[in-house]
Amino acid sequence: MSPADILSRLRVDPYLLALIGAVALAAAAPARGVGAPIMEGVVYGAVALLFFLYGARLSPRAVASGIADWRLQSLVFASTFVLFPAIGLALTALLRPFLTPELSLGLMFVCVLPSTVQSSIAFTSIARGNVAAALCGASASNLFGMALTPALVALLLNAHGAAFSTKALEDIGLQLLVPFIAGQFVRPLIGAWLLRHKTITSIADRGSVLLVVYAAFSAGMVAGVWSQVSLVSLGLVVLLDVAMLGLVLVATTLVSRWSGFSTEDEIAIVFCGSKKSMAGGIPMANILFPGHAVGLIVLPLMLFHQAQLFACAALARRYAQRGVSAPARMPVLATGRSASPQTS
Repeated sequence: MSPADILSRLRVDPYLLALIGAVALAAAAPARGVGAPIMEGVVYGAVALLFFLYGARLSPRAVASGIADWRLQSLVFASTFVLFPAIGLALTALLRPFLTPELSLGLMFVCVLPSTVQSSIAFTSIARGNVAAALCGASASNLFGMALTPALVALLLNAHGAAFSTKALEDIGLQLLVPFIAGQFVRPLIGAWLLRHKTITSIADRGSVLLVVYAAFSAGMVAGVWSQVSLVSLGLVVLLDVAMLGLVLVATTLVSRWSGFSTEDEIAIVFCGSKKSMAGGIPMANILFPGHAVGLIVLPLMLFHQAQLFACAALARRYAQRGVSAPARMPVLATGRSASPQTS
């Protein structure tokens, strides 16, 4: 019996094992010294390649459709910037006596951050969801988040000195939008070929997420964040992170279904509406909070980041195993027609 057959009988997702392997590798051999900028460049290139492939696969009509679906985008926005802060306020108020001020502040900071971009779209693609809507929703969340997150920090956390940074906008443009637009330009040449070779995009989806996990966990190991908090406090933060994530996943799923969205749109809403960006959050924390407190304040974000990747990997696999549904709301790909769902 092969290892794959054993894992199948045990119902163990090989991709989850790969995620655990990436965390273990980061713990044993984190990227440090000259390796850190090299790893950063590799992650940057992998994400840029992923968005180039998305641009080459998606037709302009699909992108326009994703932007025009205001109901879907409004639901993602409400989950990210309304539901999350409300849940965070309730949980931190309830358990404030058991948390240090820095950890309590860190949990609220998680709740006011924008969604991730690359992993939201990657998981939506793996789950055979509406990638065009996910691209628009996650990107818009980050753009609005540059202004909304500091405002919500000032309002909810009583922090001062929040400043707007154009660096994140530049990163989004150079790493995500430029490759996507380049892919749109070459779509007539390679789009149909990519649709016939879906494994290429699948490898880019999963590979980019694994690289992000390794790089993120490496950064935490090198910074020594894990040694600054007790095991009891660490366990409580993990429980609160998981509780917040679980509540939002359930809420976005139920509201999507009650609102009559297709399964493909539901997938985009669930993945975009439940994510929080560590890549944007840590640099923002350095601006919003005192230097000596940043390490502990970003700890809940680092733990939430890992929890969302593991939970969404399992959820994406479950969505991908569903039967083929009506393609009315599926993204329009390179052929210009509604495509049948991708296999994961």
